[in-house]
Amino acid sequence: MPLSSNHIGSGRQRELLQVIDQNKTLKLAKEILLLEAREVELLAQRLGNNFADAVACVLQCQGRVVVTGMGKSGHIGGKIASTLASTGTPAFFMHPAEASHGDLGMITAGDVVITLSNSGESDEILAIVPPLKRLGAKIIAITGNDASTLAKAADIHLSANVAKEACPLGLAPTSSTTVALALGDALALCVLDLRDFTAEDFARSHPGGSLGRRLLVRVSDVMRADENVPQVSISATLPEGLLEMSRKGLGLTAVVDVDGKPVGIFTDGDLRRTFEQDVNVTTAKMRDVMHQNPRTIQSDELAMVAVEMMEQCKVNGLLVVNKAGVLVGALNMHDLLLAKVV
Repeated sequence: MPLSSNHIGSGRQRELLQVIDQNKTLKLAKEILLLEAREVELLAQRLGNNFADAVACVLQCQGRVVVTGMGKSGHIGGKIASTLASTGTPAFFMHPAEASHGDLGMITAGDVVITLSNSGESDEILAIVPPLKRLGAKIIAITGNDASTLAKAADIHLSANVAKEACPLGLAPTSSTTVALALGDALALCVLDLRDFTAEDFARSHPGGSLGRRLLVRVSDVMRADENVPQVSISATLPEGLLEMSRKGLGLTAVVDVDGKPVGIFTDGDLRRTFEQDVNVTTAKMRDVMHQNPRTIQSDELAMVAVEMMEQCKVNGLLVVNKAGVLVGALNMHDLLLAKVV
């Protein structure tokens, strides 16, 4: 029976794996990484006032930053646009070929357009430069050719020139794309620094990520509130306390004074210890079996602070109070897990 092309490919792959020289492969990989790192280092050494001008241009932009590039430069441009957008600069990627067929309508006179082309001679990019200039948008060009048409036409040119591509054939964009990406990162992060952009600002752009949850979710967002808060008065009996714990299902109950301020807490662990002490559970008062000076947290604190308190104090639940110290909620580690804060 004839072998399928998949079988032939798999066989060839096994043959290649059998003859691979691991030392030679690792040597080449290290050479590639060091070469690209060296090109980035050289880029840092030759940064000049034009880079500072580009930062000022983006910082003063009254509209959006539009990034465009063809092929591999386009992929790098997409990453630069994404980095800008997530660090406080409204930005998006525009495909240059689509721009000539209507997408230029997305650009206004107040926008800044960052164009990427290693050669600086990409037809699709050059075709949109004249209409961009007529529109009044500022153009920042990132190219590997300082004498290119794009470099000369731009308002600001940033050189991403490299001495050598990391590709063993010298053909595939490798060092040049790494340098362009690093240059875009430097541009975005310098703008971030000048905006006084904070970790909280970053989190607002990433509400679905773990960082966003850590920096945005408050105790009030995850706590049990209102009738779901387990609480009994300090004069209540232990059976009343156990009934409240059972109804609310939090594994604890707060014990509050006449002003609604927590003076104690009683947990499942306290119940076990109560049985060990041979206490009469039918007549005992909550004041006699509760744990005094309960650990509390204010409702406007970050949920991550609650996590840290629980870990440090080795407890599974906290009582939540307002600024006046009155009980307003309760939460346990399960609530934080459900909110994906942990």
